[in-house]
Amino acid sequence: MRIVFMGTPDFAVPCLKRLVDDGNEVVGVFTQPDKPKGRGYTLTPPPVKVFAEENGIPVFQPKSMRDGEALEILKRLNPELNVVTAYGKILPPEILYLPKFCSINIHASLLPKYRGAAPIQWCILNGEKETGVTSMLMNEGLDTGDILLSEKLPIDENMTAGELHDKLSLLGADVLSKTIRALLDDSLKPIKQNDDESCYSPMLTKALCPIDFTKTIDEVHNKIRGLSPWPTATAVLGGKKVKLHSSEKTELKGGAPGEITVSHGEMLVACKDGKLLKILELQPEGKKRMSAEAFLLGHKIQSGDSFK
Repeated sequence: MRIVFMGTPDFAVPCLKRLVDDGNEVVGVFTQPDKPKGRGYTLTPPPVKVFAEENGIPVFQPKSMRDGEALEILKRLNPELNVVTAYGKILPPEILYLPKFCSINIHASLLPKYRGAAPIQWCILNGEKETGVTSMLMNEGLDTGDILLSEKLPIDENMTAGELHDKLSLLGADVLSKTIRALLDDSLKPIKQNDDESCYSPMLTKALCPIDFTKTIDEVHNKIRGLSPWPTATAVLGGKKVKLHSSEKTELKGGAPGEITVSHGEMLVACKDGKLLKILELQPEGKKRMSAEAFLLGHKIQSGDSFK
């Protein structure tokens, strides 16, 4: 099948790789423009561009999909299908409906739940026990198109958003491969989404990061893992900001919210009702990420100190 792929970050690369591995004719890749990164603001290509160029696939990086230039490129490429995975740009109707099979999207949730920009993080923030990947026919709404296929994935109670991201990106490639085979077989029966069951997952901001230890242990734990590795949960210790990267619930109790217990190289912090959450990894401001044990060895922290 002649396919144009549209995607940008690491999450999208396994889908593009699977298209190539399955023998599809990927005639072009659309991805976001290169962006400056790092302390030196070095202009850096998105991961999808890197993979495409390594595999000899033409790459296009329009600033807009609405100015007519992108449409002319698509017409020249003449795809039978557009495949969209975490592209980050809105497609106008004339692009959505240009190919024979229109356009499909691979979305990292079990639609209609968690439509929007950050489904992976929000399902963990909300304490979901499972999520998945959905392929859908794209329409002009935000993740509102008819569902083609979906597959579920359980969420371990200590899994971070970063770990879930990696698992879902691989599952997305599987779902995409199955969807294309079913399109060719004409065996798919699109299912309309039930808007009454939908919820939205807005973009993450740093305003979400501060931890409130008066919340339940589940809420605090879910925030830490849901915001890891970015934008990362934060707390203040000894007047300095600390990033909290991973944690683990315990059955222990003791202390007021935010109060630290140090025991056998472990750092425990009290949440609502005194329940103790074990901090596994953290990062002092301006320093590298480290284990709680390493942090305790390098800082004068003792039982009774508190996160603010």
